[in-house]
Amino acid sequence: MSINRRKQIIDAATKSFSQFGYKATTMDQVSKLADVGKGTIYTFFRNKEELFEEIILSLIDEMKTTADEAIDPTRTFYENAHHSLYKILEFRLEHQLTIKLFQEKGEFGTQIVHNMMDKLEKEIIHYIKEKVERAIQKGEIKECDPELTAFIMLKLYVTLIFDWEKHHQPLQKEKIAELFELYIFKGLSK
Repeated sequence: MSINRRKQIIDAATKSFSQFGYKATTMDQVSKLADVGKGTIYTFFRNKEELFEEIILSLIDEMKTTADEAIDPTRTFYENAHHSLYKILEFRLEHQLTIKLFQEKGEFGTQIVHNMMDKLEKEIIHYIKEKVERAIQKGEIKECDPELTAFIMLKLYVTLIFDWEKHHQPLQKEKIAELFELYIFKGLSK
């Protein structure tokens, strides 16, 4: 029974954060959406920050699972990197909570939202770093700084998907893969 209540609370809080953002969500709203007394929330979570962190950690796990599902052991590291990065960013773009949090971070600069979005990015970089390290060990790619490489890979993808669209037609998935291969794996030298 208590697990169901805990899940009800998390689901209600996720819905509230997704609709109103972190700043505008109150524990009263969450208790109404979850159909539980406000005191019940505090039996599971000390405060709104702890509840929010629980949701973000769950979101990170879900994002990693989505990326893992895009990996196919028969493909090259490059192909898997492209597919998993694309899935991570697609997830971020389609998930209502991340959309609202990126909006709130930009508009209001809410510190806890800023911290959690930084945590989300660090976790994505760490995930990619592990894949880069494994590819180095297997001899699929040459020796490099795995964390810096992960950072560059993520930032290039973000730039090609989100930043480019601000002033240009969106790039097709295939074009992004082609550019990713050119700039990350082949370089510009002839």
